[in-house]
Amino acid sequence: MNTQSEAILEENLLKQLVSLGYEKVLIRDEIELLANFKKQLEKHNKTTLNDVEFARILNHLNKGNVFEKAKILRDKFALTREDGTTKYIEFIDTEHWCQNLFQVTQQVTIEGSYKNRYDVTILINGLPLVQIELKRRGLELKEAFNQINRYQRHSYGDNSALFHYVQIFVISNGVNTKYYANNRKQSFKQTFFWADKENKNITNLNEFTDVFLEPCHISKMICKYVVLAEVTKTLMILRPYQYHATEAIIDRVVNTNKNGYIWHTTGSGKTLTSFKTAQILMKLPNVHKVVFVVDRKDLDYQTTKEFNSFSQGSVDGTDNTASLVKQFNDDTRLIVTTIQKLNTAINKQRYLEKMENLRDKHIVFIFDECHRSQFGETHLNITKFFNNYQMIGFTGTPIFADNATGNKFGKRTTKELFDECLHKYVITDAISDDNVLKFSVEYVGRYKEKANSHNNLDIEVEDIDTKELLESPERLEKITDYIIANHNRKTHSKEFTAMMCVSSVDVLTKYYDLFKSKQHGLKIATIFSYSTNEDDKDANGLDALDESDGAHVDEEHINKHSRDKLEEYISHYNTMFGTNFTTKDSQSFYNYYNDISNRVKQQEIDILLVVNMFLTGFDSKTLNTLYVDKNLKYHGLIQAFSRTNRILNEQKSQGNILCFRNLKKATDDAIALFSNKNAKDIILMKSYEEYVEKFVEALKKLKSIAPTIESVNELYDEESKLEFVKAFRELMRIKNILGSFADFSFEDLGIFEQEFEDYKSKYLDIHDTIGKGEGKEKVSILEDVDFELELIHKDEINVTYILKLLAQLKDASEQEHQTQRQNIVNIINGNAQLRSKRELIERFIDGHLMSLEDVDTVDDAFEKFWDEEKIKAFDALCEEENLNKEEVKKVVDTYLYDERPPLSDDIANTLNVKPKLLERRKVVPRVLEKIMTFVDKFYNL
Repeated sequence: MNTQSEAILEENLLKQLVSLGYEKVLIRDEIELLANFKKQLEKHNKTTLNDVEFARILNHLNKGNVFEKAKILRDKFALTREDGTTKYIEFIDTEHWCQNLFQVTQQVTIEGSYKNRYDVTILINGLPLVQIELKRRGLELKEAFNQINRYQRHSYGDNSALFHYVQIFVISNGVNTKYYANNRKQSFKQTFFWADKENKNITNLNEFTDVFLEPCHISKMICKYVVLAEVTKTLMILRPYQYHATEAIIDRVVNTNKNGYIWHTTGSGKTLTSFKTAQILMKLPNVHKVVFVVDRKDLDYQTTKEFNSFSQGSVDGTDNTASLVKQFNDDTRLIVTTIQKLNTAINKQRYLEKMENLRDKHIVFIFDECHRSQFGETHLNITKFFNNYQMIGFTGTPIFADNATGNKFGKRTTKELFDECLHKYVITDAISDDNVLKFSVEYVGRYKEKANSHNNLDIEVEDIDTKELLESPERLEKITDYIIANHNRKTHSKEFTAMMCVSSVDVLTKYYDLFKSKQHGLKIATIFSYSTNEDDKDANGLDALDESDGAHVDEEHINKHSRDKLEEYISHYNTMFGTNFTTKDSQSFYNYYNDISNRVKQQEIDILLVVNMFLTGFDSKTLNTLYVDKNLKYHGLIQAFSRTNRILNEQKSQGNILCFRNLKKATDDAIALFSNKNAKDIILMKSYEEYVEKFVEALKKLKSIAPTIESVNELYDEESKLEFVKAFRELMRIKNILGSFADFSFEDLGIFEQEFEDYKSKYLDIHDTIGKGEGKEKVSILEDVDFELELIHKDEINVTYILKLLAQLKDASEQEHQTQRQNIVNIINGNAQLRSKRELIERFIDGHLMSLEDVDTVDDAFEKFWDEEKIKAFDALCEEENLNKEEVKKVVDTYLYDERPPLSDDIANTLNVKPKLLERRKVVPRVLEKIMTFVDKFYNL
């Protein structure tokens, strides 16, 4: 039986949408799109528009980028009519979302730099708000994603640019179907399956259409669950579990007076869920205020910042209790505060009078990380003071009877305090959905069952628990040396960052001083509380992780030795980064905390040493490794491990956990508690040996397509090349995982490293041929394949690195010269960023390098050669295409500054002879490609 064609898939989808209540409409091009839009807009607004009035509306709609247009969509437009009166035009009814007008069309053709035909378009009130791209069964879904990206570059913004109003994209090959927001900055990783309340994915296109594309539901998603993130100026859309949780909370608040909690695993985007929940709740007529309560000052700052990143100015974080009390009494609908300040406001006599009138108001409290400080007197005080309250908790790691620790109120579970769980999305769900990564846990030390492994470090780990042994200088130095030796491997040559958590401040200072005393080129930073109680307590999750209290320090109980040490370390940090922080001023220490947080995220710090800080509530996508020399268990362990498992790109394939203590039973127990006892295979990565087996299998498949390097040249048709690309890409993915193991060696893989590199060169050769042909409608099937070049990219291999090799080549003996020269060529061929520069570098070697008298002049000679070649290439480009040099310089400068491809009109301005319309459609893309190739070759060094 043949696979279902794209055309049949499309026709079936259209029939299904019509059966759901969509009106099918024939729209072939821009003219018909505008005519239909006018008609629908008139109908929705119960008015008629003449051509001048409609032109004013189109002019209003054609302003700004996708983000600004999303705002225009949701606002009404004050149209000045021909008779001088004003009519407010609504583009979408966001309050009564079912009362919009729903249509569907197919194969709309828009001409931009290329002629593009879009598969299926859902129109709401005549505007294209949902775009569906289909691929026939058997093709990768990522190809549909890449095709939409191509449309965004080539035609969405052309003419009236109404396709900039698309809010949601849907991609499907019939079997798998995903959706995502219109956000050019996101990768395929930010595309989502829809799911039911039990987190069962709805992947089949028919089922997805019935549920997700049902007119009322898709309109509700656009009106309520697309978030306009102000700081990044991008659109975001809630994932299914975020949607179900928000809906469950709204139902709870509207229809009951009960509490409830949401169990969504760490890293699944609880902040966005709670923001959207708070935003909807504060608009409900029966809710007086929504108070978002966090545990620590740093989370107060972080949450306020994140909330305001979704909607600027939506939250006024309270710096002190007086300002909190003021917000309770003014018209602030959404407050973010700490539980400590809230406790003060309802307990201290000086505030009670102002708070008294709020006792009976309906206030909804949303508790972040509700597994933490709510287990004390504060929680009780809040429930005693307010009469008409509801409490909603969010946690990634609830407290059950097994992991509850007591205080004077006894052992309290999350269920006892917050009532029932309203929605659950556990770590196994998140890993299955590719929303977080698996953990690769390696136990480093002398284990009985482990032989001949590079992780078999000469440190005792089994049956030792004495402080003397754990903190012995010999042990700490061996661990430090191991980290220095393996850090590059774990972090892909510092593409990512790491954190190290240790048992006490005393141990941390020993580690810091050891790192400081050794040669390694790593940027080490640290932060810890210098209060007297910053120790381990077995890190059972509650006491140890709470006691640090973020960037807050208990000034009444200072450990002077710890403070002096931290002051010394902060002075090192100030020297490293040109800052001026200190512990002598609490605000400066708080600023130091935030600065470290930002620098870890920006990859400016290689290893951050901590005791408890940053082990909860800290999200950094670029952090991929945690070194552990402290006892962790239950939610403390899951929270700490979860610092490493945020999704970023193909290169970040797992969160690396290196344990220098035997935490195997603790890890198994934590996984069993927060998912189930059989979940280890889902949450933990496989062993090195198992990935070697997978590599060998993938290598067999590659060799069946291209048995030798030379045979790749004989893959003439695009289908064969596509098979090779997919086979080698899979090999790279597995090698990327294998490379992070301490035991990794090419000797285990059945292929020499040079042969692997040669295949990689052929892989890149195929990548380089894409898009070189001319013509507007012919698109290579390789155009939409993701080559995942981040698996190849290495920051340390750049032109500076090549210059060092050239200096060595200059001094090489005659017999070494050819080998080293070939080595340089191989490195260039294997690096996606350097390949365009290969011919120039080889010309420099052959024509200039050997004639230099002094090896120290290589850099200057290369720079002079490069500048001369750049000028020659620039002049040749302008002459060949008859371009205005000044205009080309402007285009290049703008491209380098904005980091976005030039617009078609900018390219047209560079042409000395303005071509006719039909010719322009060929000339502009050709010139654009040549300018971008020129920039890539000469500027991206």
